[in-house]
Amino acid sequence: MTTLDEKSIARDRMRYIKNTQSANLCYLGILFNVLFFVNIYKSDVGTYYYDVLIGVSIVYNLLFLLAAFLASESVKSYSKNYSYVLFFLGIMQIVRIFIIPMRAHGATTIVNNETVKVMGNGQFFTVVVYLVLSAVAILAAGWINLKKCNELNAHLKEIGEIK
Repeated sequence: MTTLDEKSIARDRMRYIKNTQSANLCYLGILFNVLFFVNIYKSDVGTYYYDVLIGVSIVYNLLFLLAAFLASESVKSYSKNYSYVLFFLGIMQIVRIFIIPMRAHGATTIVNNETVKVMGNGQFFTVVVYLVLSAVAILAAGWINLKKCNELNAHLKEIGEIK
């Protein structure tokens, strides 16, 4: 069998198997997001985190989790539009670094009549790594799905199933 035949067979198999690689990367992105918000919300630094920004962050986390899970289920069946959803979610994970972690890293608050840093260097590094890993996993899932969708569509056009 030639390499061309093997590639054609692999492309034809895509019609019958799920895109688990992209779906698993979505799950990994969700896991890193969960680790991020657990790390942030377990912090006990007085009342610093008791504001509207944390409320918005909690709502965004819920929306992120729902959208990423929906995308993970949709990319299994090679839905090209969900690649763009994943690109948006991945970019938003990078943007989030500059919202809560950056603000909390430079802030101080008073706890038991002592001034303390809201987020130390260790925690800051940890949450930034979690967000970056989440973004990378989500963006990779979108890119792989987009590539596979284009490959599958080209194959379907080649065999005459779509025009």
